[in-house]
Amino acid sequence: MDGTTLDTLIDLAGAVNYVLAKYGMPTHELNEYKPFFGNGIRYAFKCAVPRGTSEETIDEMIPIFKSYYDIHCLDNTRPYQGILELMKALKEHNYKIAIVSNKIDSAVQELHKRFFMDFVDVAIGEKQGINRKPAPDMVLEALKELGSNKSESVYIGDSEVDYQTAVNSELSCILVLWGFRSKEQLDCYDVPLATKPSEIFAILNEK
Repeated sequence: MDGTTLDTLIDLAGAVNYVLAKYGMPTHELNEYKPFFGNGIRYAFKCAVPRGTSEETIDEMIPIFKSYYDIHCLDNTRPYQGILELMKALKEHNYKIAIVSNKIDSAVQELHKRFFMDFVDVAIGEKQGINRKPAPDMVLEALKELGSNKSESVYIGDSEVDYQTAVNSELSCILVLWGFRSKEQLDCYDVPLATKPSEIFAILNEK
């Protein structure tokens, strides 16, 4: 979801900065946040807080973030240009679409409801009882709910976490360059790289 289908960076950074400010900690500029996200919100906070901040303090901060972000997750978040058109084309060609995200599940469901109900069949976020990416659990659950199998599926993401998730799930992978990671960071992976959503459709046709 984050960095692949939706540009969520402003709202995510704003929510983390809100919590940091409440604790009297330094906040961060928008672009500083790009590498923080992708491994779940605890990892993001570990990157954002000053060195030496205790795990207990981070435990306190996360629920404050969740409460704030649930209210503000739609303030600035929008689909990347071309994403809805890509999803429409995929559905017209009988593709099934699922979203699996390390974003908290309440926000995943809210954003799914707001933007993707016409196109996305399954949306799964971070919640108790299912290991977050790069573990394959979310992907396997999505495949089960879709009634699909690994051989006819492809994983699309924007980060090293997504690449490893695809590997762990035994799925083909496509990485995108409009998200939270740069081309230099993704060039090391032997998978197709898409510079705009329409290229994904072309890559799938080639496969």
